[in-house]
Amino acid sequence: MAALALVALRRKQRRIPSRPAPASIGFGDRFRDALLDRIPDPIVLVDPSGRVIEANRAARVLLPALREHDPLSFALRSPDVLGALDKVIKDGGALKADFSERIPIERRFEVQITAFDADGEDPRARHPILLFFRDLTPAWRIERMRTDFVASASHELRTPLASILGFIETLQGPARNDPEARERFLEIMRDQAKRMARLIDDLLSLARIEMRAHLPVTTSVDLNVVAVEVCQALELLAQERSVTITLAGCKDPSRVLGDPDELMRVAENVIENAIKYGESGGKIEVQIRRLDASEGRRAAIELSVRDYGPGIAAEHLPRLTERFYRVDPTASRQQGGTGLGLALVKHIVNRHRGRLLIESELGKGTTVRVILPEYRQAAGSGGVA
Repeated sequence: MAALALVALRRKQRRIPSRPAPASIGFGDRFRDALLDRIPDPIVLVDPSGRVIEANRAARVLLPALREHDPLSFALRSPDVLGALDKVIKDGGALKADFSERIPIERRFEVQITAFDADGEDPRARHPILLFFRDLTPAWRIERMRTDFVASASHELRTPLASILGFIETLQGPARNDPEARERFLEIMRDQAKRMARLIDDLLSLARIEMRAHLPVTTSVDLNVVAVEVCQALELLAQERSVTITLAGCKDPSRVLGDPDELMRVAENVIENAIKYGESGGKIEVQIRRLDASEGRRAAIELSVRDYGPGIAAEHLPRLTERFYRVDPTASRQQGGTGLGLALVKHIVNRHRGRLLIESELGKGTTVRVILPEYRQAAGSGGVA
């Protein structure tokens, strides 16, 4: 499609004759303009003096100041691109240059700058120049996420590993013959090793969930049962923290289509977070309820977990599901957190076509809501109602 657009631009500027298209097709200026405007990548054609001849819709969106007959430099303030353009105008051929846009969002482009010249023509002739902007933003974002993820994971592993190595050196040296220090240091080393094991487990879990994100879930799961099992499993932790768990479930089964292990992981993470970070409130409330269909949404089952702890400031809420993001890094590490819990929850909920909502107010606690589409067996059909 882009090749057709380039040929159309070239023919218009150079007036290269072509066989007329059938009248029913109507291949004229309007068709060419429509074709150009449907190309998602920005395309700009300039004359040998650097003035704009033509641009498609994507280019005009990217460069709002772009105007025909104006120098390209009026709309594009990129020394790299303009420098490469000057060189192509002077020497011909093709060059590539990088271009980035930061407002309203950061975007990265590779600009292919090509001079049009036809075989057999005078090499001294001056030809129009095409600038083709290839959007590299998605690939750049993925690479940046990968780099940030590796850096964060390495940092999280390096900290406990350095602690363990430090205590080993102490036990081999000054504390070699100190039984009391040895016991204390070994306990700390054990905690740090467990922290690394939890981090590795969460990293592997996150990788597995992402690999299976495209696979449909087909098992009917009762969230009432999941909530009861998780609350019972975390009762000892709650008692140690002097936190009371109250559970309010539906009278009828609350069924969703899901992976039982993954949904168990969701409930564990949100309830355990409420116990650890909301313990000052003294209680947490776990509730399962059915939400009727409304406003185009189908009926759903909601798992909500509310604590009465210190709450979370509003500026942190949008970032809570980012990998390794912590409101208070020190407190999180003291609680044994890996910074991946809510990222795991978000990925699991997305795979189950659900929604994750986090509401909080300083001094009034936090509520986490997991909303999943309700599963109902259609009578006699074997399908979902």
